[in-house]
Amino acid sequence: MLAFLKRHRIVHIWALGVLALFGVYWYGISSPQAANAVSGATQALKDGYARLWYLFPFSVVEWFYAAFILGMAAWTAVLFHRVRTWRGRRLEAAYGCLMGMACLALTAAGLYCALWGVNYYADGFQEKSGIYARPVTTEDLDRVTTRFVSLLQETADQVERDAGGVFAVDRDGIFAASTGVYTNISREFPFLARTDRVPKKMVFSRLFSAMNFTGFYSPYTGESSLNVDSPACLLPANIAHELAHQRGIASEQECNFLAIAASLACGDPVYRYSGALMGYIHLGNALYRADRERWEELRSELPEEVLADLRYHSAYWSQFEGLTATVSKSIYDTALRSYGQADGIQSYGTVVDLLIAYY
Repeated sequence: MLAFLKRHRIVHIWALGVLALFGVYWYGISSPQAANAVSGATQALKDGYARLWYLFPFSVVEWFYAAFILGMAAWTAVLFHRVRTWRGRRLEAAYGCLMGMACLALTAAGLYCALWGVNYYADGFQEKSGIYARPVTTEDLDRVTTRFVSLLQETADQVERDAGGVFAVDRDGIFAASTGVYTNISREFPFLARTDRVPKKMVFSRLFSAMNFTGFYSPYTGESSLNVDSPACLLPANIAHELAHQRGIASEQECNFLAIAASLACGDPVYRYSGALMGYIHLGNALYRADRERWEELRSELPEEVLADLRYHSAYWSQFEGLTATVSKSIYDTALRSYGQADGIQSYGTVVDLLIAYY
């Protein structure tokens, strides 16, 4: 037995390290105070190593994901080869390979839990700001949706458009302007203040569109990466969403709210239009369910340019409806629920309550 343990000591030591990672996570979710402490420590850690990964102009984490998938495939091939060729020690060969594969997968999971999962249990925007999502009336919903229609009327002609009237602002310019998006709103909420780096462009944007992703923040590298294949009209607001994650905000609905609020406050007409459009989409969807007649009245007041953007946005995403998108949504929904987001993906609707509470 001792000889067996020595032969596989590397994977056994590795397994202990994995348990330590999960130990950090379990400690972090044991109380709000512990969650805040772990979240603060890991935020400083992520900010530190992000400086290295931001030296690369491309999204490093996407290549990490690709290497992880290829590594698991290679390990599986090695497993089958050893089981076939290690005569007399096939079980031991299988044990070593399976333990290695399990440790690799659990290391990725453990790092995610420790570096990011704890944030779901730490104080978020609502706790830090004192602005809480509460049940709203149809009248309140109507009032704020009307305000966002007015914002779209004001900003729709302030952005560059193509011959068909569709949003056509250069994506490079959108990325370059991203570092100042949170400057103004940070004066109202000082805990949002930080020095931002320009987010990365996804290498595999089309693939992520098939999985219904417009962007993501990676705790493994501290990078924010954005889909540059999807319609550009919401790219500025999507960038602001990922920059909210950079500030340690885990809740998706809070990040959507901050994306809208920061974009509207920043003064940049491109970001203001995109934030107003994202806000209208959330509010309009809620109003459609509550009072369809009023929704139709307000929609008729939208400028033709806004309607063109909405049609283009809808047409783009409709091409990805199918099994891949459904599976991706189901996996992400389950992940949100596992971190205490009781409503799963439906919790995105809370952004409406936050918008009404704020505006």
